Amino acid sequence: MHFKGGDTLRTFTLSLVAGLMSTAAMASDYALPRTVTWTTYSTGSSGYNQAVAIGAALQADSDVNLRILPGNNDLSRLEPVRQGKVQFAANGVGTYIAQEGMLEFMDQSWGPQKVRVVLNNIGSGAGMALGVTKSACEKAGKPDCEGFQISDLKGMRVPEIKGGPSLNLNVEAFLAYGGLTWADVEVVEFGGFGASWKGMVEGSVDAAFAITSAGNAYEAESSPNGLYWPPIDPADAEGMDRLKAVAPYFVAIKATQGAAMPDEGQALTAYPYPILMAYDTQDADLVYNMTKAMADLYDAYKDGAPGAIGWALENQVYDWVVPFHEGSVRYLTEAGLWSDEAQKHNDSLLHRQDVLAKAWAELTEAKPEGDWKEAWAAKRREALTAEGLPAPF
Repeated sequence: MHFKGGDTLRTFTLSLVAGLMSTAAMASDYALPRTVTWTTYSTGSSGYNQAVAIGAALQADSDVNLRILPGNNDLSRLEPVRQGKVQFAANGVGTYIAQEGMLEFMDQSWGPQKVRVVLNNIGSGAGMALGVTKSACEKAGKPDCEGFQISDLKGMRVPEIKGGPSLNLNVEAFLAYGGLTWADVEVVEFGGFGASWKGMVEGSVDAAFAITSAGNAYEAESSPNGLYWPPIDPADAEGMDRLKAVAPYFVAIKATQGAAMPDEGQALTAYPYPILMAYDTQDADLVYNMTKAMADLYDAYKDGAPGAIGWALENQVYDWVVPFHEGSVRYLTEAGLWSDEAQKHNDSLLHRQDVLAKAWAELTEAKPEGDWKEAWAAKRREALTAEGLPAPF
């Protein structure tokens, strides 16, 4: 399948039967179509592996076929969902970037997107971090990586993902934590997340961003170049301020799961990943049943891939930066997990999306001369500030 920008999405089909059947499959109380389709990160990523485990559970329980379409970047994961050709995306923080209409989503063909959370994966013990090769430690004069800091990456090779604004923003945030910018490192371009980690294995880059439980990270750990996660000290107020000024969605955690993880864990950061998301236009009944299936089948898939335990209902965070879909809210309310405070926060996020959509429409109608992205950045900040809403970027 080919979508915007020529990106190719490879179809991974968990079942060779029932794929084209349109009748609903039922188990427990959930009812899903015979085939449900997700886009995910590329093959080998933690999100892809978890989708495989979830698909196996769906197939075993109700003969539902989960078709998985790996995409190299945020645009390729969201475009088929936006077009209505795919129902869900197991995406990352690009979901938030899309909501904001920033970075790659500043293009006139995109703009702010009315995206919705179905469920978040968080609390799995895995961190989100900038890993470095042990070869990089050697370059910094710290061959055992003892005392290696992000600031030691100055002058080293760091990947930039084409069409991957969220991954690039994450790297930028970690560089900022270390007092660095893109200008302080040697930028190496890659076509996707997986390719950047292949670069770690092959030695063409010195650092790359990932969730610590990603299959790519385990591959890097076992390669001759090795893997190390430089710590992020939550007590470093200035460093954390620099990091969050770039990426406000990060929180400090003690990571305990993943490749190259010391027995005592490592001070790192995290945000929900994967984020199972849909557009606001997605059928509420379908979203409700997908949410319920994820909850009902949790025990069947939680040990099926590293980090899958993060989908547990008790791990859900209701005050994050992207609103939940009404179908998910219905299920979470029935489960006794939704509160007045959660609804108030969700409403505030829906209002934020309305403000952004209105600002985009007004700018489109005005047809400003000059650089569109500069005009949108100014219009967005003006609209958010007028409503008393934060305006990062």
